[in-house]
Formats: sequence, structure tokens, C-alpha cells
Amino acid sequence: MASLTAEEVQRYKRHLVLRDVGAPGQQKLKSARVLVIGAGGLGSPVVTYLAAAGVGTIGIIDDDRVSIDNLQRQIAHRTEDAGRLKVESARDSILRINPLVNVEMYARRIDASNALALISSYDIVADGSDNFATRYLVSDACYFAKRPLVYAALGSFDGYLSTFRPYANDETGAPYPTLRCVFPEAPPAGVVANCEEVGVLGPVAGVVGTLQATEVVKEILGLGESLAGRLVIYDALAARFEVVTIAWDPENPLSGRNPAIVDLSSHRASGDPACAAE
Repeated sequence: MASLTAEEVQRYKRHLVLRDVGAPGQQKLKSARVLVIGAGGLGSPVVTYLAAAGVGTIGIIDDDRVSIDNLQRQIAHRTEDAGRLKVESARDSILRINPLVNVEMYARRIDASNALALISSYDIVADGSDNFATRYLVSDACYFAKRPLVYAALGSFDGYLSTFRPYANDETGAPYPTLRCVFPEAPPAGVVANCEEVGVLGPVAGVVGTLQATEVVKEILGLGESLAGRLVIYDALAARFEVVTIAWDPENPLSGRNPAIVDLSSHRASGDPACAAE
């Protein structure tokens, strides 16, 4: 495990005095490799807090460019970054916060041809994408790669958060649920409007993305109670959080008793290009 330098001891001393983190925990963070899908409204707070916390390697995949009309929620980018690749702008933001972090950039789409290899090269994945094609692709790939997935999604005034570890079993011996246990298939195209069409309140992305970063850190450190098997629903207008228990569905098409999805070929056949842009 990577030891801490004198500079890191100074930088992370508020973690080092935490009884449940300390030097061993900070060393775990330094050794961790986290892949963030998307450098937008969710990815911005995720990469910001992971960098500040001292996660050693942060991978960012996003083929999009910074746009002025997204800056009300995509706080990793500045006005002068308009037109730049988001991965480059996010890297610069990360390094301003913590130059000790290693950033790996992928200015491309995540798709069925590269998802498994990419995800397998990291310890944990945080999905901040804004479309169903990417969410299901990433969830399925994390299952096959046996990597924990911290999942988040936004509505206009609400957000959703869970951790998926369907390759492992819970304390009863049953598999943990996957995204497909909650929603077996993505809704048909055009049924659910995206944030470009209906908008999203900027700070909602900050709340949910910060919670997502917290769950990533918890998974790395083994702290507290995992969100595996639970779904957090945040209602900003009511200032309310609700936690719903979710269970393994033995009929789900990915990790059920008779799985219909045995690889990522169905994502290639769909013809729906995955992207990472929320």
C-alpha cells in the first residue's frame, strides 16, 4: 500500500485524525483507482471531492465539450473553458484542487467495444451519465467486470442514488440487486425527457453528486453502511430524503436465475450510441 509523504500528511490531516480513516484509510484512498462516467452536473462534484479527498487515480470519460448553457450545474468548468473538451477542463480543475492526484482522460464515448476493458482497469465506478443507454451499459459492464458501481441520476428537482454490487451476496446469501432488478429494461426512446428538454435545478446536481462522491469514498474505505440494496430518493422541493429497500429479482435478465444477458453484445446490437454528458 502506498505510503504517505510529508506533503500528503499535511494536506490530509483532517482525515488522519478521523478515528475511522486515519493513515491506513488515507493510504487506501491514495491507492484507489476510480472511473467517473461523465464530467457534467454529477461528475463535477464527484471528481472535485474525490480529488480533495486524495483518491490517487481518477479516470474521466466524456467526449463532450464545455458549453455555457451547462455551467449552472457543471461546476468543474469555467466560463473561459467554453468549447474545450470536458475531460481537459475537469483535469485542470482537479489539479488546481490537488496536484497530487493522477488524472486519466478518455475523450471518447464509452460503448460496448471498450466498456469492459476500461471498467476492469479501475477499482470502482461512479456513473454520472445522462441517458439510459449509458446507464444500462455501465451497469451491465460493472457486473461482468465485478466492479462496484455507485449510481446516480437526476430529475428536474430530484435525484436518485444507489450502489450496485450484484456479483456479491448480502448477509442472507442472496445476490445484491442490479439496476435491472429495479428497472429490467430502459424505457423506449423519447418517453422520458432529458435535462436539456425540461431543465434541472443546478444545486440539485451538487447535492446528489456530493452524496455520490461520499458513497465512493465509503466503498473504498469500507465505512458505514453501503447503499447496496437500497435506493436513496432526494426531493429538493420538499427538502426530503427517502430510502427504499431494493432486492434481487431472480427474474431479472442480467443476474437472475436464467439470465438472457450474458455479455455486452446486446448493447452493440441496439445501435444506440452511449455517451457520458450529464
